[in-house]
Amino acid sequence: MSQADEIYIVAPGTAAKNQAATSRQLTHENQHIYDQLEMGRVEERWIKTTDQKDMLVWVIYPPQFDPKKKYPTLLYCEGGPQSPLSQFWSFRWNFQIMAANDYIVVAPCRRGMPGFGTEWNEAISGDYGGQCMKDYLTAIDEVAKEPFVDKDHLGCVGASFGGFSVYWLAGHHEGRFKAFIAHDGIFNMEMQYLETEEKWFANWDMGGAYWAKENETAQRTFANSPHRFVDRWDTPILCIHGEKDYRILANQAMAAFDAAQLRGIPSRLLIFPDENHWVLRPQNGVLWQRTFFAWLDRWLKPAKAGGHTPPYPGGHTPPYPGEHAPPYPRGHTPPASG
Repeated sequence: MSQADEIYIVAPGTAAKNQAATSRQLTHENQHIYDQLEMGRVEERWIKTTDQKDMLVWVIYPPQFDPKKKYPTLLYCEGGPQSPLSQFWSFRWNFQIMAANDYIVVAPCRRGMPGFGTEWNEAISGDYGGQCMKDYLTAIDEVAKEPFVDKDHLGCVGASFGGFSVYWLAGHHEGRFKAFIAHDGIFNMEMQYLETEEKWFANWDMGGAYWAKENETAQRTFANSPHRFVDRWDTPILCIHGEKDYRILANQAMAAFDAAQLRGIPSRLLIFPDENHWVLRPQNGVLWQRTFFAWLDRWLKPAKAGGHTPPYPGGHTPPYPGEHAPPYPRGHTPPASG
């Protein structure tokens, strides 16, 4: 979580000789860069879930962290949904960049992740809106008890299944969060079932087709589609997607953005015409990061927004250049472009 890939040699431990495993780093390709940076501390926590299981939660702190201060805090929702949450490094989803922008990051290893046994790994299939979502909320609720967490300025971010999680939590968070960011997420499960190029996985993880009325697992899956809970949305949301994404098509983000606009919720849409399920081009990555933190800072750092949190629905701060403000009050639509 604090460096890019390097090559290591690992010597397994032996129980018979009471020897612990050891590792030794062989390459140091980026050390000259790391030597110029201060990384945030990465903490391992174990938290009890609602069903009394032990869940690993990573907490990443800003560099020069001061426990006497209060920090805006992000719940990170991992994709996959069966992807590990471990020592990854990216120019896009990078915990150290988030921490360097003065955010505490809470990254739970919720139900569905590998490394904690088969039962834990498989528990998410057919239960997208179930225990895994409780795990997310348990993690952020527990960490938010810390005096250095600004519980009035919590954000929720994620991509792929993490994007689905953001869209779902937008309708179920009960006022916890003040900003959401969903990247390449599933908004409408029925459309996802028909659109994705990964049909075998849709059948496996969703449990079957939405028209299979006697299939209880499938019906539970599609009943938990985020688009069914838009009436409960009440929090600013940024939707990001790549138009060459065939795993989850870009119309999912477009639909989520339109839903937020029609509900009068502050929202923004960022589409990359030349990106797929990832953001691979360097300049696109720069735009992604700038947009990501501009959105979070706007809603989670009131001092940067002019000393107060932008009120809504009674009012709003000036929109981004070229961006219309959401409809305020209800029933008033933005003027036509131009």
